[in-house]
Formats: sequence, C-alpha cells, structure tokens
Amino acid sequence: MLHFSRNNLCLAFFLFSYSLDALDNGLALTPPMGWLAWQRFRCTIDCETFPDECISEELFKRAADLLVSEGYANVGYEYVIIDDCWLEANRSAEGKLQADKKRFPNGIKALAEYIHSKGLKLGIYEDVGTKTCEGYPGIEGHEEMDANTFAEWDIDYIKIDGCFIDERRMDKGFPQFGKFLNKTGRPIVYSCCWPFYQDWKGINVNYKLVSENCNLWRTNGDIQESYSSLMNIVDMIALKQDSWVLNAGPGHWNDPDMLLIGNFALSYEQSKTQMALWAILAAPLMMSNKLSSVRLEYKSILQNTDIIKVNQDKLGIQGRRIYKDQGIEVWVRPVEPKSEKYYSYAIAFVNRRTEGTPYLYSTSLRDLGLINPEGYIIKNLYSNHTVSKFLEPNSLIKVLTNPTGVVFLKARIVTKQQRITKYYEEIKNNLFLFM
Repeated sequence: MLHFSRNNLCLAFFLFSYSLDALDNGLALTPPMGWLAWQRFRCTIDCETFPDECISEELFKRAADLLVSEGYANVGYEYVIIDDCWLEANRSAEGKLQADKKRFPNGIKALAEYIHSKGLKLGIYEDVGTKTCEGYPGIEGHEEMDANTFAEWDIDYIKIDGCFIDERRMDKGFPQFGKFLNKTGRPIVYSCCWPFYQDWKGINVNYKLVSENCNLWRTNGDIQESYSSLMNIVDMIALKQDSWVLNAGPGHWNDPDMLLIGNFALSYEQSKTQMALWAILAAPLMMSNKLSSVRLEYKSILQNTDIIKVNQDKLGIQGRRIYKDQGIEVWVRPVEPKSEKYYSYAIAFVNRRTEGTPYLYSTSLRDLGLINPEGYIIKNLYSNHTVSKFLEPNSLIKVLTNPTGVVFLKARIVTKQQRITKYYEEIKNNLFLFM
C-alpha cells in the first residue's frame, strides 16, 4: 500500500564502490539458482520407511522433473544439488569415491545425464576434511583424484563443507581443491563452506583469498526451520555487512544459506520477507523444499520474476541495511538501469515489530539515498502496482507493512529525456481533452 506527498527530510546514504576480479572459471556471474536437498531432507537414508524422502537418485530425478513441470526452470532455477549422505561408507579398491549402490544404483554419471536431459545442471557435496559432516569419506589426501572424478561424472556445481579439518589449514585446502577443479577443464561452480568455520573459531578470515578461489561461500551456520533462525542470520549479516559487502560481486557471492519458502515454519508474510532480503543480498536462491507439496501462494513468491530480476541484477552489488527506525528495517540495493551518476534501487521495508497489526511507515526518497534530480518510477514488486508519476527525491513514501512481513519496492531512475517526453505527452493529452 503506497501513498505519496512531499517532505524535506535528509539523510546521507553511502554506496561503497569496489572492484574485484571474479574467479577465473567465468561462472556464477549472477547468484546461482536451484534446489538443494539438505534443509528439507537432511540425511534420510532409510528408503524402506521413507521411500519418497530418502537421499536417492529417485529423489533428485523427481526434483528435476518438478523444476521443469512446475515452471521453476523457466524463471531461472537450474541446479539440482545433492548434499551429504550420497556416498558409500568407503572408497573403492582404487581409492575413488563411490555413490551408495542401493540408493544410487545407476551411479552419479547416469544421474547427471538424466538431469542434463531436462536442461538442468547437477551439483554434489563433499568435504575438505577427512570425512563429511555425516561421517562419509572426505577429499583430504585425494583432492586431485576427486576433482577428476567429479569432472568425469559431468558435475556442474560442487559444495565443499568444512568438517573434520583444522580450520587453520582451510586457507590451503579450499584453494588447492579449486585449482584441481579448474585443471579438469570442466566448468564447475565452486561453493565453499570456508569463512563460517574460521569465523566461528575466532580465526581472522582472509576474504580476499576466499573471493579469489570460490564462486560462493557460506557466511553462517546452517539455516534451521524457523523464523528466528532466518532473522538471526539477517542480524549477523547486518552486523558484518561493512566488510562482507565489499567481497561480493559477479563470480563470487556471500551465501547466507537456503530458502525455507514452501516448508513448514515460515508464514506467507515471513516467506515474502526472506525472498525480498535474499534478492537485496544478491544471495544464491537455493530452494530446499518438497516441490510436489509447495502451495500456490508460496510458489508465487519463489517464481516472482520481478524479484528474481533484482536478485540476478548484472551489476552484482550486494545491498545493505541502511537504518532501523520504529521497528522497521530498511534494506537497499543499487540495481540496473543506471545512468552515469545514478542507480535504480531495490528497497525492502522489513517489519520487526511484534504487535499484531500492520504498521504505517513514512520516509522520503532522499532519506533512502535516492537523489536523482529527474526522479524515479516506483513499483511494488509483490502487488505489481506501479506509480506512474515521476517521484522526486523529496517525495514521501508511506508503506503499510504487515507483522513479520515486508514491502518490497523498485525505484527505477528517470532520465532527463523521459521527463521531457512525459511533459509533452501531458500537454498533448490536455489539449486533446479540450478539443
């Protein structure tokens, strides 16, 4: 809900500019999108008791089928990612990794062929240490062999965890495996669970090294099935955003973990909040849900093309929380289109208040850092309502935010030529009215 008037409030908004070279594999120039098993299915390996939910080739085939048939692939979700618990307990006699023979009877390469036949890409999980977090064989001591194995299996995306290794050795282990991946010649997106483990142990994270060697990296522990877990992650990001924002960009992204949307815990309003914030944060959009059970209202959030466009913005600038006021958090991200001097912006008004009624919040465009003198055209990305008039920096926006919900806007810059064209159109229309 939007209302507009004039106001002369003023608050400086500082945009940090930066330039970092992307990982030399040329991949993930926008945040990866797809579906990942872990949050919803964890390490369920009892296929007799849970035939539709166990970690098996059938689970990932079904996910691929549904990504296509339910329209997710059409809006950009392209990766189907296996997480932990896909392995046999031991390597083969030749020392190679091998998938569990009962749950993946045709092997990972055959699964990759199926996924590719759907126009999708396959991702897989491993660990930089001696074991995965669930106790299956890790890659330490077998790095080059395992990189070659994944390439032979036609893997497109690899998530490497950080269990069972001294965190101080990660600065060597993660880059080394990345180099072996590049050496295979196969394009493989490299996702690293690296900074979180070091930060957790109080080790100073070399983010420059991380961003030079990984396409994306986990900034926090696993998201859990609750609104409080989601917002704890958001609070951590806000606390550390001054350093984290500088390391994100095309080819290298901060990863706050999976989307909970369509699962058990988040309400409709809370689901809209996560989707909006993940778009502002230029975060990977990795669903982890039972795709066959996602209700239509949640599917509409996940497939909102306006919001996905913000997430996938080619400028690759991660947004930030610019201030908190009256229980409302304001998050802003510069996006396309832009002029020589000014950006367009995505703006999320997140309601952290606890009373059970919507809250009306007012601010000016100038307060949000929107100072293009020619003005902006504002669109509500959830209601699809566009305000056609050109709003100037002193214009006041009033947003009605639901409890634990969000109002998500895009402010598109107006050029001088557009202003002139609009002016003459109005004159022409007014003349026509009097003819």
